[in-house]
Amino acid sequence: EVQLQASGGGLVQAGGSLRLSCVISGFTLDDYIIGWFRQATGKEREGVSCIASSADVTYYEESVKGRFTISSDIAKNTVYLQMNSLKPEDTAVYYCAAVRLDRGWVGFFRHDMDSWGKGTQVTVSS
Repeated sequence: EVQLQASGGGLVQAGGSLRLSCVISGFTLDDYIIGWFRQATGKEREGVSCIASSADVTYYEESVKGRFTISSDIAKNTVYLQMNSLKPEDTAVYYCAAVRLDRGWVGFFRHDMDSWGKGTQVTVSS
């Protein structure tokens, strides 16, 4: 059974940092693109970042470039999202999700992922 478990959210002051973790089970990172998405209250879900571990290729949404870093630990089957210089507008529920590599990046950009994990709340106070 494919499962993704996100953790690491919390309350932090503006300018602070958090590291989110997404532990994957039931499949290996090499075969999937893992994405981080977020949804703030009253707003549409947006794709924040994703990684194709097998090719070490990453993508970042414009508003998080230079502040967030996505990485993976294949041995631990875990993807991380290091979030620095957090802003109040980063407040949202963050989700990790997976799409098979052979479907390409379209799944991420269309939010048409194969599997989704439960979210973790990130709150940034001003």
